Amino acid sequence: MDQLTIKPGPLRGEIAVPSDKSITHRSLLFGAIAHGVSRVRQPLQSGDTLATMDVVRKLGVEVQSSYTGEWLIDGKGLFGLREPEEILDCVNSGTTVRLLMGLLAGQEFFSVLAGSPQLRKRPMGRVTKPLQKMGAQIFGRDDGRLLPLAIIGSPLKGIEYELPIASAQVKTAILLAGLYAQGLTVIKEPGPARDHTERMLISMGAPIQRKGPYISSEQPQQPLQPLDITIPGDFSSAAFPLAAAAITPDSNIHIRNVGVNPTRRGLLDALIAMGANVNLENWQESGGEPVGDLHIRYSELTGITVEGDQIVTMIDELPVFAVIATQAGGETIVKDAKELRVKETDRIATTVTELRKMGADIEELPDGFVVHGPTRLKGATVWSHGDHRLAMALTIAGLIAEGSTIVKDAACSADSFPGFVETMRQIGANIT
Repeated sequence: MDQLTIKPGPLRGEIAVPSDKSITHRSLLFGAIAHGVSRVRQPLQSGDTLATMDVVRKLGVEVQSSYTGEWLIDGKGLFGLREPEEILDCVNSGTTVRLLMGLLAGQEFFSVLAGSPQLRKRPMGRVTKPLQKMGAQIFGRDDGRLLPLAIIGSPLKGIEYELPIASAQVKTAILLAGLYAQGLTVIKEPGPARDHTERMLISMGAPIQRKGPYISSEQPQQPLQPLDITIPGDFSSAAFPLAAAAITPDSNIHIRNVGVNPTRRGLLDALIAMGANVNLENWQESGGEPVGDLHIRYSELTGITVEGDQIVTMIDELPVFAVIATQAGGETIVKDAKELRVKETDRIATTVTELRKMGADIEELPDGFVVHGPTRLKGATVWSHGDHRLAMALTIAGLIAEGSTIVKDAACSADSFPGFVETMRQIGANIT
């Protein structure tokens, strides 16, 4: 639905959330360069991941989807992809385009990457720069910093590169290019970024190694083995019902089978620091990824400061964290989060603007925001700005606001959380 009306009320029950988007993207791209058929169970089928599937197919890889939703990816090996006959449209997915840049830089053919007007505004220079140091030929608007981008596959050489900021997408692009490069490619991370790439490629037999903040990649001597993986629930999706139950009086919910990778669960750690009544249950490992159930009840929260390395572990959850902060006693500060400025929208500016419409006492900082709470929010008409995470964060705000809240342009939530409204209704959310 493109417009949602939300009214307050408690949340109770048990739900599952859609599968992890980051891992689903990687299963498609890494499965494409494996030798043989990869089996992917419970993949996320969202706007972003389907964009990746379409691109993979245009590169000559057959992807079959069974009636159960399982994917079979007929990998062509590192050098088995074919030159696409048309532009590779990444639609609105930054993950798709940035990972593809690393994958395509060392191929033996020409390709063009494009996307939506929103994606064409997002910066690609942070990926272009290290790849060009490796010998990649990448051309585009603003000296290769903006889409569309043309890539002429070229021989690559290994480099040593220190990431200016912790970024899983940039790291992955360089590691993928390193699989095609002569010599060793070494990356130094300034802080913890998502490590799904390393876990998955290592499981496929890729020569990826980590020593402290250093990660290396080089050409494999053997073909990459196909994947056999069940995708866990996406913590970034679980964040929304998790946040809602934490701040909605009389709420008590369970969320089943959620990925709780330490590089992803920053919001959970922040909630615990604020005094939330939340437990991780039934912990186990699946495909090298930690998985568990989350049980959360409403409780009074206290404001905290989030900064430094923790920002990277919860960067996608910061809009809904701002909503949580409106209900916490005292001051909550988020800083070192300048990366929010270059997401689907300027998420600092848009989050502050829209929550102020609901009466939030929130102040914009150059690299984050300050929230004073607790504040009783009031129903208002707010706008997602076409940003899926902001649309869902504003919906959660509506669940604790007096009166009715209308979220406009809300259909974009399907980019990462298909069935968001239906899932929230299962635990009693009053959303129409």
